[in-house]
Amino acid sequence: MPDALLAMEGVTAGYMGDIDVLRNVSLAVHAGRISGLIGLNGAGKSTLMKTLYGFLPPKSGRITLGGRDIAGKAPHTMLDDGLWYIPQESSLFGYMTVAENLRLALEGRRRMFASVIEERFADTLERFPVLKEKLSAQAGDLSGGQQKSLEFAKAYMVRPRVCLIDEPSIGLAPRVAAEVFQWIDAFAKSGMGILLVDHNVRRVVAMSDHIYVMSLGEITAQGGPEDFAGDLHAQVREWLGINF
Repeated sequence: MPDALLAMEGVTAGYMGDIDVLRNVSLAVHAGRISGLIGLNGAGKSTLMKTLYGFLPPKSGRITLGGRDIAGKAPHTMLDDGLWYIPQESSLFGYMTVAENLRLALEGRRRMFASVIEERFADTLERFPVLKEKLSAQAGDLSGGQQKSLEFAKAYMVRPRVCLIDEPSIGLAPRVAAEVFQWIDAFAKSGMGILLVDHNVRRVVAMSDHIYVMSLGEITAQGGPEDFAGDLHAQVREWLGINF
């Protein structure tokens, strides 16, 4: 995968002993492009995300970012390489204010001037105006949609090279979910590489540059949106439980 910004090559990983959740998985994420990952519940999608971000070390295979091996690196160091993760579960500190959560994303970035951080902070509030009036509110008191806005605003603050996004629209009202997908599209257009997992299969297929199908811990099909636009292969439809 010579042109890939982020790549998994033959990765096998699991949580216990000889029980492998991922088996010989290979995929790629390119700068300015969205790679979509679809599959039924329990297929291993979230495990794949956690393995990429260092929460679960692979048993075998390689994970590279910009050509550098990052397999097994501690999650809190991933931003140093330009990798960010928006998990399905909230990563916010509920007792901290919106402003504190935003600034925390860049805490300890010694190479970044304070003036640059302030510029990013102001720019982020312009991009996410719903947070402007909530800066002193505790993150835990925000609505579900506002919390999701804060999650994406944190990603915008740090400007990673690659962003892993796991089930961003789950539990959101349709209007808020539509905004979420607009942010993802904007991130990609800014040059960020995106790996996207979401239960809205139609949306993932429609907005991805390349789609991977996962079943029982393996990549079982892949292709561009044109390969998924018409009638899907009967086996893929069965795996996903959908009918395009």
